Amino acid sequence: MAKTKTTFFCQNCGYQSTKWLGKCPACGEWNTFVEEVVSKKDDKKHGVKKGEKKSKPVLISQISAEKEERIDTGSGELNRVLGGGLVSGSVVLIGGEPGIGKSTLLLQTALNMKGLRILYVTGEESQQQIKMRADRIGVQNDNCFILNETFTTDIFKQIDAVEPDLLIIDSIQTLYTDTLESSPGSISQIRETTGELMRFAKTTQVPVLLIGHITKEGNLAGPKVLEHMVDTVLQFEGDRHYGFRILRSMKNRFGSTSELGIFEMHTGGLREVNNPSEVLLSQRDEPASGVAIAAMIEGQRPMLIETQALVTSAAYGTPQRSSTGFDLRRLNMLLAVLEKRSGFKLGTKDVFLNIAGGIRVGDPAIDLAVVAAILSSLEDIAMENNICFAAEVGLSGEIRAVTHIENRIMEADKLGFEKIIVSKFNLKGIDTKHYRIKVAGINKIEDLLQELFG
Repeated sequence: MAKTKTTFFCQNCGYQSTKWLGKCPACGEWNTFVEEVVSKKDDKKHGVKKGEKKSKPVLISQISAEKEERIDTGSGELNRVLGGGLVSGSVVLIGGEPGIGKSTLLLQTALNMKGLRILYVTGEESQQQIKMRADRIGVQNDNCFILNETFTTDIFKQIDAVEPDLLIIDSIQTLYTDTLESSPGSISQIRETTGELMRFAKTTQVPVLLIGHITKEGNLAGPKVLEHMVDTVLQFEGDRHYGFRILRSMKNRFGSTSELGIFEMHTGGLREVNNPSEVLLSQRDEPASGVAIAAMIEGQRPMLIETQALVTSAAYGTPQRSSTGFDLRRLNMLLAVLEKRSGFKLGTKDVFLNIAGGIRVGDPAIDLAVVAAILSSLEDIAMENNICFAAEVGLSGEIRAVTHIENRIMEADKLGFEKIIVSKFNLKGIDTKHYRIKVAGINKIEDLLQELFG
């Protein structure tokens, strides 16, 4: 006999309560509880199917420390973000805005993985729609199966029949199980269906790729426990008005969380961008004021990006501060440093900052380029196109050292820049004679003015 009950779930963290609460005791968020009708059957199935392995306790000294074998996805950028490829039995969750290209990325990956049996389960599109997208991509794979289904019991039956080497679910919010009476996409259904897929992956060693929706705030839809359950969380992001897409690793149990992959969207699918510096730098015939080039690092990858600033007199009483691709709070901090430590009157100026290419930057080494662009726009003096920057700016106006400075210098040297300005503390132990580019070390913002404008 089924037991039916009403339960309240926190939409933020998945905390369960028998009554409605204004504040979640687990995560501290307000007004996040929603009511769901939950019915659990006595003969509850756990999604463990053929090929499962029984778990037994093993002494830690007897566990083999062999390196996990990686499965090549056919995409160098996706392999980079995953840490070298897919790990057998891993569960990877990919989130992103609607229309950003999540389904295209995974379908393209499935078509490029030759020699593996792949089952692509879709609950949002018909098989004909998937076929049309595959034709646009222009890649054929005779071992890629498409299944249009949302009921997990039927999905596992087809898994037993196909015996895939890789399972792709598009999307996790569309799946439902008969062990619960709540509707698909509810917190309890997302948690239960993900749990079934997790048990399937761990017992059969078949990797699972999940597509997840996001909320209007940019977070993955569903309970926060969803991100804790899976092995890897990837964020697929980009500006709709630009062709570039960035795949970031937010969580990875098998690799670094600081890597990113860059793609470019075309009518024929996603193209990998192997040298992002060349596409993120604008090609100009003449130098322009308010433009500075920063040498940044994402994971282990050095990139040169263009920082654009515009400083004008405030038309109204309160000056505007606007930033695209850069933390607005950090911009306000840098403006305060320039006014307090260097005497520049920016309190009555509108300041607009933009990172070219539509990407978002979190590397503190971009600080010096931001300051240089602001000063260049303020004084309306253009800098030379062959200068780039790599340093952090402290609250006292000092120029601080950054990590991986040699990689930044080599990337600037490779792209033909003639001068890079860094912190003088980064020059310790570095032989600059090995580079064609001139490396200038500075200690404070006043030294920056001397280097730029003499």
